[in-house]
Parts: sequence; structure tokens; C-alpha cells
Amino acid sequence: MSNTFLDKLKQRRSQYALGRDVSLSKEDLASLIQEAVKHSPSSFNSQSSRAVILFGDQSEKLWQIAIEEVRKVAPPENFDKTVTRLTSFAAGVGTVLFYEDQDVVRGLQEKFALYADNFPIWSEQSSGMAQLAVWAALADAGVGASLQHYNPLIDAAVAAEWNIPASWKLRAQMPFGANAGGFGEKAFMNDAERFRVIG
Repeated sequence: MSNTFLDKLKQRRSQYALGRDVSLSKEDLASLIQEAVKHSPSSFNSQSSRAVILFGDQSEKLWQIAIEEVRKVAPPENFDKTVTRLTSFAAGVGTVLFYEDQDVVRGLQEKFALYADNFPIWSEQSSGMAQLAVWAALADAGVGASLQHYNPLIDAAVAAEWNIPASWKLRAQMPFGANAGGFGEKAFMNDAERFRVIG
């Protein structure tokens, strides 16, 4: 069975070797990311997802912040490897910071009290869908990316640096850039262990 969407989804892979030689302009990349987030689904059409798109030296600054924050808690004997990894994220064109606006979540909890416990869960699901949409859109454009989670360790320093609203909760970071390395084979578990088709 041929399916264009699935073909594009299969292009999405973690790329840790990032470069800066991409064919899209900064404006085109920003537009692609914004459109992907804008058209991602959210519960009650809450549109709770937020994104901060950092390019160039601003992206490098993010990963320098991460280095300094991780340094405070990481064992010194392994820190060189951590610096190498974090520096590799700064080698790309930019980074998307994915946030969820907690004011939106709280507003829905108040308005629809019956579902109050579910709105934080649905918010996380919305964020995940926005992250996948951006990642797949970047991959389709020939741009490499990976998904990182240095939150909540870096939250306060990042919020202070870029004046992030207090209600925005950082959920993930996505460094992106040229595919400067290849992709290994991806292993999949047996379908029989993962799926049940009934009826």
C-alpha cells in the first residue's frame, strides 16, 4: 500500500550530526515550523502549544545555557561527553523550543470542570503532536532534527534570557539543521507484540 503521508512520516529520523548548509531561508524555516504547529490538533481546539524558534547565535546561546545548567548537576568525570553532545546541537541552523501555555489549560479546567483532570494530559498530547508535525515537516524539507528534553533543568535560565511568559511550560527542544550524517537502520519490534486487529 502506498501512502504519501506515511512515506513522509518514515523520513522522520533522529539526526545528531547537524550542519548549517540548508536550502531553506530562515524565513521559510520559521514559516514551516509555525504552520506545522498551527495545524496540529488540540483538545477542544485549545491551541495550547507555543513555540520559540531560535536561529544562529541565539540557538548557540541556548545550548551554552544547557551546558552551564547541566554542569551544576552532572558528574564531572562524564561531563566532557555531555559537552560534546550539547555542542553538536548548537552546530545546526536553529532550535525550536516547544511550550504548553498553562493559562489555557487552567482556563479549560475551570470552564469544563467535569474533564479537569484530563486537560493536563491532553495538553501533553497536543504538544507531542505539534512536535511530530514540526519534525516530519522538517524531514520532508530535507532538514535534520532530533528531540531533546533538558527541561526542567534549563527552564528558569531560558525564561529569563528570552522573556518567556510565566504561564508557558517548556516541554521539549528540537535542534535542527542540515543532515551532516547518515541514518542507521531502525529496528522495529514484532507487530504481533504491538498490535491487535479485532473484527
